[in-house]
Parts: sequence; structure tokens; C-alpha cells
Amino acid sequence: MDFFGDLGAAWAWLAAGLTLAALELAVPGVYLIWLAVAAIATGALTFVLDWGTTYQVINFVFLALIAAYSAKRFLRDRPIESSNPMLNNRGGSLIGQSAVVVQAIEGGEGRVKLGDSEWIGRGADCAVGTRVVITATKGPILTVEAVAANAAPALETGGGGTAA
Repeated sequence: MDFFGDLGAAWAWLAAGLTLAALELAVPGVYLIWLAVAAIATGALTFVLDWGTTYQVINFVFLALIAAYSAKRFLRDRPIESSNPMLNNRGGSLIGQSAVVVQAIEGGEGRVKLGDSEWIGRGADCAVGTRVVITATKGPILTVEAVAANAAPALETGGGGTAA
């Protein structure tokens, strides 16, 4: 009994593969594309070999496993590198920026202003108005060091503007 009826098994596999590829574009997840590759390959092989439904399904399952496993190994060995590695690391992206003490750091803790936000600042005692550089972060707490009076800060405090 032909599972796909008059439609033609090869065309059904090709249509399923294209549908899975379209779904991958609509809902990116990096998994459907490998199923799409397996379905299209199964359709192409069915055109050539005229397999029955059982062999088609077994072929699809094996090709899907091979495609997914190969892609996993390929991506593990050659990871995709971001042009901005700190994109999803807000705390890490703050390190090196300069801020201004707005509540004196006394006893190791005070408040600093970075851009348009105030943060808890920890470090050596500093008076209000002292320019500090962020050296580490832990959640909403910034570890800071005072900038020497004659040294220029590494980065300007800013609200996203660019330097000319």
C-alpha cells in the first residue's frame, strides 16, 4: 500500500523538506533545517530508487540523525564568533568605563553615576565628584578604582554617543 497515494512519494518528501526549511526561517531553532535536508535527500533518493514507504521512513530517520549529529559536531569544532562578544553580558561590557562618584564611597561602599544611571559602587574611599573606572561587576554592584588626576579615563561616560 502506498502511504502517499497518487501524490507521489518523492514529491511529498520534497514538499515536506521545503515546508520544514520555511518553518526554520519563520521559527529559527537550528533543528528543523536538518530535518529539511533529510526530507529533501529522501525525496531525491525516492525519485531514483522507487522505495516503499518503510524504506523511505527508515532512510529519513537515519539521514535526519546523521545530519543533526554532523551539524552538532561541525558547530562544536567551529563555533560562530560574535562581532560583539559582550552583547549579552551587560556587566562585562561596563568594565573599563569611567563613572563619577555621586554618593561618597565610605567604608568601601557608595554610589556612582554611569551614563544616566546610578549604581552601587565598591572600592577605596572616594569623595563626591571623583572620577572612577569600573574594574569588575557583580550583579548591580560595580567595583571601582579612582582615576589619577592627570590620567585620562579609558572610556568616556556616555549615553551611547560616538566620538568624532
